[in-house]
Amino acid sequence: MREEYDIKSLNPRKNPYIKRLKQQITINIDKDTIEYFKNQSTAAGIPYQTLINLYLKDCAQNKRALQITWQ
Repeated sequence: MREEYDIKSLNPRKNPYIKRLKQQITINIDKDTIEYFKNQSTAAGIPYQTLINLYLKDCAQNKRALQITWQ
């Protein structure tokens, strides 16, 4: 193995996925909501966190406005 490597010449391309990077956050979600997404993820065959991310991403891309009605 070499003692030194020229890192810059190993991969000169920029990361094509840089726009798709995810940021880890802490969020409090009701147990019922988590259970709903876990059940949906089992049926879809994908992890529930991915399913939640896809749902929120769809809302953001389609600019869905939040509508709250108090009863």
